Amino acid sequence: MTSFGVSPPKPVTPDHDYAELSRLVRASGLLRRRHRYYAVKITLNVLAFAGGWVGFAFIGDSWWQLFLAAFFAFMFAQLAFIGHDAGHRQIFRTGRANDVIGFWHGGMVGLSYGWWIDQHTRHHANPNHEQDDPDLDIPALAFTGAQGDAKRGFLRWMAKYQAFLFFPLLLLEGFSLHVASVQTLRRTGLRARKTEALLLVAHFAVYLTAVFLVLSPLTAVVFILAHQCLWGVYMGCSFAPGHKGMPTMTGQSLDFLRKQVLTSRNVRGGTWVDFTLGGLNYQIEHHLFPSMPRPNLRRAQPIVREFCARHDIEYTQCGWLRTYGYVLQHLHAIGAPLRAASREPAVP
Repeated sequence: MTSFGVSPPKPVTPDHDYAELSRLVRASGLLRRRHRYYAVKITLNVLAFAGGWVGFAFIGDSWWQLFLAAFFAFMFAQLAFIGHDAGHRQIFRTGRANDVIGFWHGGMVGLSYGWWIDQHTRHHANPNHEQDDPDLDIPALAFTGAQGDAKRGFLRWMAKYQAFLFFPLLLLEGFSLHVASVQTLRRTGLRARKTEALLLVAHFAVYLTAVFLVLSPLTAVVFILAHQCLWGVYMGCSFAPGHKGMPTMTGQSLDFLRKQVLTSRNVRGGTWVDFTLGGLNYQIEHHLFPSMPRPNLRRAQPIVREFCARHDIEYTQCGWLRTYGYVLQHLHAIGAPLRAASREPAVP
């Protein structure tokens, strides 16, 4: 099996500050693998996931299944977080072992692991870069003034009011992830293409058969909509705080350390936030050390924050709800010129 993996790109110019920080983190032992943690985490996730399907069969054709739809939305995200960690080689040292976990978890939630690796590698290499970060290339949204000016027709209207549409659009994120995964199978250069195809076909076949076998058609459709929409909101709310509304790097040339820190935002919180966001609340530490096991990110944070303070590098962190406020303010500000232009009288 071809090895995948998301690793930090080598900076174009010497990055002595990053080298110094890396020595501090490595000396603290925070890059060592946490096999026991992941063994327990994966086992509990799989048991909970399997238990949910047992409960699904036991409850039968009932509207009570909507509570399980919310449960499965939560579990899909938790399983996707493990796939994310595997893609970064946080679980094992070898790429092959991590890929086994990544493909397995991608198959459980109906995502192409290979597609995600390609997207995420480019994102980590150029976070918040208008041309090179695929996470900024979302047709329904504009994250920079240039993107807003380039919108036409209905997409331009959406960009005007994107702050109001942001959370409703997240309801479609789960479906979008499935569609992108299936579309990826048409790429002849996709590594492990047959494996991906088999896993995705198996996922949709088992998922749809179980839902329509147990539930009546109407209940089944509502269950699927509730499950996929809630999952999309959860995924979007987990990934958006890390970079949206932070400075963009288009046209700027910074060393690796500053490029990663200045474009990332941490979410303040305790163990519950760590669990709910799958460690993505430590976005700065994760971008600086992508292969660092998830449970070590919390311990790395004071080291990185103190280092940034000593080197006068702005380190951004705020509460969970405040983070979404910043995201929405940014989207609203980008849409402001478009709204103003639509109110101007036409020149005869």
